[in-house]
Amino acid sequence: MLDVRRLRLLRELARRGTIAAVAEALAFSPSAVSQQLAVLEREAGLPLLERTGRRVRLTPAAQNLVRHAEAVLERLEQADADLAEARCGLAGVLRVGSFPTATRAIVPAALVHLARRHPGLEPRVRETDPAAVAHALRAGDLDVALVHEYDFVPAPPEPGLATRPLYGEAMYLAAQAVPPVAAAPVGPAPDGGSDQGAVLRTHQDEPWITATPGTLCHAMTVRACQAAGFAPRIRHQVDEFDTVLALVAAGQGVAVVPQLGVTGPPDPAVALTRLHMERRTKVAFRSGAAAHPAVAAFTAALRASVPPDLAGTGSGG
Repeated sequence: MLDVRRLRLLRELARRGTIAAVAEALAFSPSAVSQQLAVLEREAGLPLLERTGRRVRLTPAAQNLVRHAEAVLERLEQADADLAEARCGLAGVLRVGSFPTATRAIVPAALVHLARRHPGLEPRVRETDPAAVAHALRAGDLDVALVHEYDFVPAPPEPGLATRPLYGEAMYLAAQAVPPVAAAPVGPAPDGGSDQGAVLRTHQDEPWITATPGTLCHAMTVRACQAAGFAPRIRHQVDEFDTVLALVAAGQGVAVVPQLGVTGPPDPAVALTRLHMERRTKVAFRSGAAAHPAVAAFTAALRASVPPDLAGTGSGG
């Protein structure tokens, strides 16, 4: 009989490529991962791994086994959901991942909503970049998470995970207002015109402010500029949007920011021009966990906490 814990290791190896990466993600030693995979090979009765230098490659039999493992793990999530539903009331820890703007604008109200209806549930929020959510969910470090994608950075399908759309938000080109007019604070312009590329090209010779490399926000800005026909000259790399806007106000560059990244009263030193692109936020969880009462309750709390100017603007996925 194949052991489901070893099947999980094989699935992670298929995703991560090296035994060391699997060990780091799942808090095992590399030798322990190798030993467990060797046991799985004996259980399977045929080779599952081929070494290619420092990496290992899955044999065709192992790749087929990974597909079965995905189905098995999804059914186990469904079984856990059924058991949780049969219990009397929701209780226990719910591990939640969220990115900073959603943590500030959506999650607090959702936690209040959840506490009123399910006081025995203990959500624990951890800020997690969307790029790292898939691994954290599959490893069991998170139960549910908020993730986002951009028009120029669509989220690829992730084996073993499912998502539900939550909301969409507008994107703006932030530039220093010249000259700043204190008597008439500059807020978001209603529209950037029909040609988004023209709006971006207006600033192609200026320095740009992006998020740090490896994040979806960084990739979004770079790809949007490339689609407009130029490569941005990046001066600053900052992840916190309030800081990004402060740098824009100081004349340090231009940036693309999402609606939830613009907080507080409008800064008269910053001009915001609406772009024809969107950031879409989704709720992510392991496949088969949609019906888990705790996941369903938190998803419902999130939906009830989306601000009215965001509700209904998200697209499906």
